[in-house]
Amino acid sequence: MSQLVVRDIDAEVVSALKRRAARHGRSAEAEHREILRAALRKDLELGSFKAMLASMPDVGTDGDFAIPRDMPRQVP
Repeated sequence: MSQLVVRDIDAEVVSALKRRAARHGRSAEAEHREILRAALRKDLELGSFKAMLASMPDVGTDGDFAIPRDMPRQVP
């Protein structure tokens, strides 16, 4: 896991974080992780290849994408 250090945070923001953490029964650090995760959830989901594939509409059949192999050619 990576670490993230955030400096120069206003005291009132730190107090609000600690109060929110206490309401949720978590440490301030765990609350900070959850806030970041929630804020970035959409970006994290959109960023995965699996999510992108799952979001593609299910249209057509395999035959629609078949490449014709036996193309007629004119013989000189």
